[in-house]
Amino acid sequence: MHILIVTAHPDPASYTHGAVARLVDGLDSLPGTTHEVLNLASSGFDPRFAGPDNDLFHGRGQMPVDIREEQRRIDRADALVLVFPVYWWSMPAVMKGWIDRVFIQGWAFIDDGEKEMKRLLVHLKGQVVAIGGADYDTYQRRGYFDALNAQIVQGIFGYCGMPVIGLDLLLPVDRTGVEDGLQRAFDIGRRVAGA
Repeated sequence: MHILIVTAHPDPASYTHGAVARLVDGLDSLPGTTHEVLNLASSGFDPRFAGPDNDLFHGRGQMPVDIREEQRRIDRADALVLVFPVYWWSMPAVMKGWIDRVFIQGWAFIDDGEKEMKRLLVHLKGQVVAIGGADYDTYQRRGYFDALNAQIVQGIFGYCGMPVIGLDLLLPVDRTGVEDGLQRAFDIGRRVAGA
């Protein structure tokens, strides 16, 4: 099983990257798994949905080279794990731009408005690991967890037909939360490898 881990944090010493490292340890603890980590904050990927993307969306123009490369990266994977700090109830802009530009009609789904929609990423399992800066009660009370579920699990994974492994929220707001979150990241890695 090959797992693509996509993250988006500019600081390599961040908790986000610590969680990615523990997730990788979990993957590596089971035989037969390989992985690739893509940090969008340092990859040079341009997340802006620009003229060529709009042309492609409307069925004209050519596929941008960078998009074809990202789709090939995903096509090699059996599972996609998004690991990110929660910004404004969602993922960082660079990750959202990556999804906007890469998960396009004709590759991720077909919806021509006349026939039944086809979800094309049914072979790719999805896992979300969101890292928040408040306690769980705050996430529940304000609907943050539900927002992440609606936007990403249902709105992206579900729309493209991806079976969902899980949506996990790590909350490193105190020492116990830091340690528990890193252990959970390890456990998530094992769960993804066994999915």
